[in-house]
Amino acid sequence: MKEIEVKPHIWEAQMDELTPEERSLIEQAIEGTNRSYSPYSLFHVGAALKLQNGVTFIGCNQENAAFPAGICAERSAIFAAGAQYPDQPVVMLAIAARSREGEFTNEPVSPCGTCRQVLIETETRFQHPIRILLYGQRCVYVLDSIKQLMPLSFTEF
Repeated sequence: MKEIEVKPHIWEAQMDELTPEERSLIEQAIEGTNRSYSPYSLFHVGAALKLQNGVTFIGCNQENAAFPAGICAERSAIFAAGAQYPDQPVVMLAIAARSREGEFTNEPVSPCGTCRQVLIETETRFQHPIRILLYGQRCVYVLDSIKQLMPLSFTEF
């Protein structure tokens, strides 16, 4: 038996180390937390994505008393973009979250498993990696692809 070591490749950056385009997308994700409807978890998540054609979309989590009926910020942005521009790949996605106390998380928050699978499917569908920016007050994690969080992902292809 042979051990295979799988390590994610994640960059840790400060906001001033990011490009203006990356900072702008993070700011839109931060704004997205204000649109969140999360009366149950009180965890406000915002996501902003940029399509290859330059159009951006903001998403936020939407909760419901029937818990499976809600949606995460990442998927709300991806599905809205897909409905409006079905032939445009997502090139970048930023995610920010505020805690129950209303403060932004100190450490970056990563997508849930369902959102990770949707991101894998989106990358696979368009054969284009999505640059991911995970915002935290202390730093921003930068990933060149969702595959950094799911190296042994499930895809049809």
